[in-house]
Amino acid sequence: MAVSARRGAPLTREEIYAAAWRLIDAGGVEGLSMRKLAAELDVNPMSLYHHVENKTALLHELCLRVGGQLATPPDDGSPWQDQMRALGHAYRELARRQPSLWRYVFNNPEVMSRQQGGLWLMLDRLLRMAGVPEDELSGTAEILSSFVSGFIFSESTGGVRPDAFDDAITLLIGGLEAYLDR
Repeated sequence: MAVSARRGAPLTREEIYAAAWRLIDAGGVEGLSMRKLAAELDVNPMSLYHHVENKTALLHELCLRVGGQLATPPDDGSPWQDQMRALGHAYRELARRQPSLWRYVFNNPEVMSRQQGGLWLMLDRLLRMAGVPEDELSGTAEILSSFVSGFIFSESTGGVRPDAFDDAITLLIGGLEAYLDR
């Protein structure tokens, strides 16, 4: 069955992203396909490729947009430990608001490389405040991110109590302090 021709204003990337969000909200990342997206927009599937390269590129852009929603704590002069705790909570809240895309990022880490996003910039700034040497920043950030991401993933599958997050962040901060005091 052919898809009917859409009448009216030309298709935009914003319309594509909004429709993709609706499909992901309804059926997770697995529920998104270029054919379903075209049907949602009442366009020929090939017309989508004038705006996005493919499904992977579309998901990448959606993940960047979600990452841009991260509420990073302000650089207000408060101790790095307090800001690290706030960043952990903000990251967890973002994962809870967008669980399907977060799981996609968790399983496809190349989507959010270290060069992208406020999370990495904020984490690097906090690690510098804590006294982490420049040559250890990247590795330390990866370890901390993996720890928090692993907790969030475990929490989402019922593996840990949700109220244990504060304890986990306290352990993470204490571990970093002990590491730096060595």
